[in-house]
Amino acid sequence: RIGVAATPGPAHPASGPQPNDQQQAAIDAILGAQGFTPFLLDGVTGSGKTEVYLQAIAACLAQGKQALVLVPEIGLTPQTLGRFRSRLGIPVHALHSGLNDNERARVWAAALRGEAQVIVGTRSAVFTPLPNPGLIVVDEEHDGSYKQQDGIRYHARDFALVRGKALDIPVILGSATPSLESLHNARSGRYRHLRLKQRAGDARPPRVRVIDVRKRPLQDGLSPEVMAGITTHLQAGSQVLVFKNRRGYAPVLLCHDCGWTAPCKRCSTPLHRTPMTVHGAGRRLQCHHCGARAPVPLACPDCASLALQPQGIGTERLEERLLQAFPDFPVLRIDRSTTARRDALEQTLATLGTGPGILVGTQILAKGHDLPKLTLVVVVGIDEGLFSADFRASEKLAQQLIQVAGRAGRAERPGEVWLQTHHPDNALLHTLVNGGYHAFADAELEQREAAGFPPFAHLALLRAEAKQVEQANEFLTGVRDLIARDSAVEQFGPMPAPMPRRAGFQRTQLLLSASHRRPLHKLLDAVMPAIHALPLARRVRWSLDVDPLDLY
Repeated sequence: RIGVAATPGPAHPASGPQPNDQQQAAIDAILGAQGFTPFLLDGVTGSGKTEVYLQAIAACLAQGKQALVLVPEIGLTPQTLGRFRSRLGIPVHALHSGLNDNERARVWAAALRGEAQVIVGTRSAVFTPLPNPGLIVVDEEHDGSYKQQDGIRYHARDFALVRGKALDIPVILGSATPSLESLHNARSGRYRHLRLKQRAGDARPPRVRVIDVRKRPLQDGLSPEVMAGITTHLQAGSQVLVFKNRRGYAPVLLCHDCGWTAPCKRCSTPLHRTPMTVHGAGRRLQCHHCGARAPVPLACPDCASLALQPQGIGTERLEERLLQAFPDFPVLRIDRSTTARRDALEQTLATLGTGPGILVGTQILAKGHDLPKLTLVVVVGIDEGLFSADFRASEKLAQQLIQVAGRAGRAERPGEVWLQTHHPDNALLHTLVNGGYHAFADAELEQREAAGFPPFAHLALLRAEAKQVEQANEFLTGVRDLIARDSAVEQFGPMPAPMPRRAGFQRTQLLLSASHRRPLHKLLDAVMPAIHALPLARRVRWSLDVDPLDLY
C-alpha cells in the first residue's frame, strides 16, 4: 500500500496581504524559474519572507506538486504549521524528532504516496521522499542546527541543494542574516540573489541603543537604565524580551576565598578546566558538554571555606531578578530546560498572550517568532562573543544580534533594541549598528579571504577520541602519513581540540584545507579505505567532518 499513489485533494489557498514591490519581484522570479534554480531570499527581519514562501508554495500546489519546507528548530514548527494551514487550505504535515516512530512513519508514507503535499520539518526532513517534487524551502538557512554534528554528518541546507538539483526543482534559501557561504555564492552568481530591504506593511526597523555599562551598578547583570526601560514598556501595555544566550543560573561556582571553581571531572584536564554550570538557583551543578550532574558542595573542597558564590549570569538568574522586580507582570523563561516537553514553547507563548509581560530566553527566541506586542529587546552580556578563537564567532554573534533585534516592533508599535556592553567602541558593534548586517558581511568576507578561511577555502576535520591521548595522536599521525604531500591540500596537526577532553575521552584533530573543493574530495575519496584499515581505527573513536561549522 505504501507504494500506491493517491490523488491529493485540490488546494484552496486563502488570500493574504498584498505584497509590496520587492516581495512581488521575488515571487515573480521564483514562479518564473525553470528547473533547478537556487535562490537566496535575503530579507531584513519582518520583510515578509514567509509570504513569499506561501505564494511560491501555492503556485506549486496549483500544479499538483509537493513542497518541502525546512525550519531550524522544533519550536518553530507549530507556529509555521498554523500559518501554512490557514493560508494553503490543505493539511500540512510535520516531520521532526519530537514525533514518535509511528507518527513519523505515517508522514513518511503519506509523502511517498504523494498524499502529503506540503511537509514542514527540521533537519532530517530533507530526506523525505517526494514523488511529485515542486519546491524546497530552507528557512533561516544560516542556522547552525541544520548541521548534523554526530553520526552521519551532513548539512541539511547543502543536501537540500543537492536534492533540488537531482529533482530539477527550485530551492529557496531564506534568511535575514545569510551565512557568508551563501552570500558569497549569491554574489558570485551561483545563486539568484533576491533582496527584501524593507519591512512588510507599516512596520519600521527598531531603534538600536548601545548602553555602556562600564562603572555602572548592575543587579544580576541588568543596569538601572534597562530596569527603567522595562518598566516604561510594561506600563504602556507592551512586551519585553530579555535575551541572554546562556541557560542555567550562573556559568561558574566560585570560592571567593581561594578562587576554586567547580570543574567537570569528566571534561577537565590539568591545563584546561571545564566549569560546571550552576542550576536550580544555586542548588545543583550540571556540565553542558557531557551532561554530568552533581550537588553544590557545602564547603570549598580546597580550603573548606563557606564563601561559595555563583559567578556570572544565566537565564534562570535573570528570571529570578525580574520576578522580584516586576511581581505584577508575567515573567516567562524560554530556553532548552523549559522547552524540552512537546509543544512547550507554543504553550509558553500562548500563556503570555497579547498582554504586557517579559520573556527571558536564549537563541531559541531569536529564530523566526512573530510577537506583535514586543516593543523592547534587551541583549544582556554580548561581550563574551566579541572575543573568541573561533573564526566564525563574529559571524554567529552578528547573526544572533540581528535576529533577536528583529523580534521588536514587527506590528504597528515601534520597537527598540538595547545592547548592554563593556565594549561600546568595538568595531563589530559599530559596523552592525551603523551599517547593518551586509556592511559587517563585506568586512568579514575581506578578512576571511585574506586569512584563507571559508568560503574562500574548503575544510575537512578528522577528529579522534580515546581514553589515552597517545592513541588518538598515533591514529591521526597515521592518517597524516597516508596523505600524500599534495600542495593543493594543507595539513594542520595532529593537535589538541579546543576542548581537549569531553566525557572522559581525550580529543585531538587533524585539519585539512584546500582552496578548491575538487582536490580535497579527490584526496578524501582516495585515502578513506586506507584510514579504515589502520590498526588503531577500531581502537579509537574517530570521525570525518567535511565543511565543519565548529572546530571544537
